[in-house]
Amino acid sequence: MTDVQDQSPVAGAVPPPETVPTQVLRFRNGALYDGPVASLADFSAASNTAAVRIDPSDDVRALIPHLGGLRLIEVAFPKYRDGRGYSSARILREAGYTGELRAAGDVLLDQIVFMRRVGFDSFAPAKPLDRTAVDAALARFPFVYQKAADAKVPVWALRDG
Repeated sequence: MTDVQDQSPVAGAVPPPETVPTQVLRFRNGALYDGPVASLADFSAASNTAAVRIDPSDDVRALIPHLGGLRLIEVAFPKYRDGRGYSSARILREAGYTGELRAAGDVLLDQIVFMRRVGFDSFAPAKPLDRTAVDAALARFPFVYQKAADAKVPVWALRDG
């Protein structure tokens, strides 16, 4: 199931306007998590925190022992030029995280395909993306050359059986 859900900020907990996502693009089944999201610095394994936000300078490996209790990990992309979030996503997926992995912030249309490949299944772009354009971008390259977190079968394996 693929859905797009608008999110409106909660009163009293509104970040600066430029960081409030106006849409969440999801490529997974299940209900949208809309509870509080703690920063990694504020995360405590002893708490009932179900969602954590990772900033580019955070070491996501600190979350590995706690992945089973998290419903959402939101990876911040403050600037499209900062690719550290791609590494964070791959580390989390390779460590076995199966919950929602959201790219948030300066997410651009031409990055969506690569973000899906490393394991992102949810997007909260700072500027809304046209859903038709997103679907077209994802369909543009039906074959891949390497294995990745998205579990697509590489073209060589399809060819060689």
